[in-house]
Amino acid sequence: MSEPAPDPRLHSLINDLRPGVVRRVRVTGFDGADVLVQLVDAEGGAAAIGRIPRHEASMRHLAHSSELFEVGQEIDAEEIGRWREGQLHLSARACEIPALRSFLLAFEPGQVVAGTVSAIHNFGVFVHVDGEPDGLCTGFIRVPDLTWGWINHPAETVEVGQRITAEVIISETRSGQVTLSLKALQEDPLIQFAVRAGRVLTGPIAKIVPFGVFVQLAPDVVGFLHLTELTDEPVESPDQLVDEGELITVKVAEVDLQRHRVRLCAVGGADASLDWPQEG
Repeated sequence: MSEPAPDPRLHSLINDLRPGVVRRVRVTGFDGADVLVQLVDAEGGAAAIGRIPRHEASMRHLAHSSELFEVGQEIDAEEIGRWREGQLHLSARACEIPALRSFLLAFEPGQVVAGTVSAIHNFGVFVHVDGEPDGLCTGFIRVPDLTWGWINHPAETVEVGQRITAEVIISETRSGQVTLSLKALQEDPLIQFAVRAGRVLTGPIAKIVPFGVFVQLAPDVVGFLHLTELTDEPVESPDQLVDEGELITVKVAEVDLQRHRVRLCAVGGADASLDWPQEG
């Protein structure tokens, strides 16, 4: 049974967020709230010019970058790209707390770490990662990385004070954060469910969306039934035909391990080739 392939879009994003080279720069002025700098070589001479955008100046909230920097001051900044006409694009916030930067640079994607749940919000979970600098909270788990199953709120999976083990997705010096995944250490439920392709199953409707319904087929496994499989009559929404929680019998048309998707069709109906809906 094949393992799900990594999402190339996520891989590209992770590469873009990897820490860059640290450069020593001297502040030469300000362009609005951006900081204009000049790179300094080993002998102290001018090597190139660069820019630190306002949002890359500090992790603290500043009305203007001049609250933190002054002309002539030398600082360390991380190279993060090129601005117009080759001008260096730099981040001072990535080097703002040396102990934090050293801590984050020690992580590699795929590394397993331990920590304690610090706070739970509807958008994700904050984690105190073992060994982090005092006074900081460096770990974060996005909602999709908490579990393979469907949840209404992250509090359904963890609680404050709970000890957890998670896999590192990416460690970002610019955000001062290491993104973690609990799901990565759990077996993909579709791997075992794949043997049910072609079978007829009955399960409750987990969610109704404008283009169809999601059906709970097994613990942590839902499949999608397109609106056209529910009826041949024109309707504005599936909720005119079915209700959430209602039991429905369907056929498992396809289990796509690469995209982690289950496509359903009506029992006895034509197995039309339907694209899985793109959410968001």
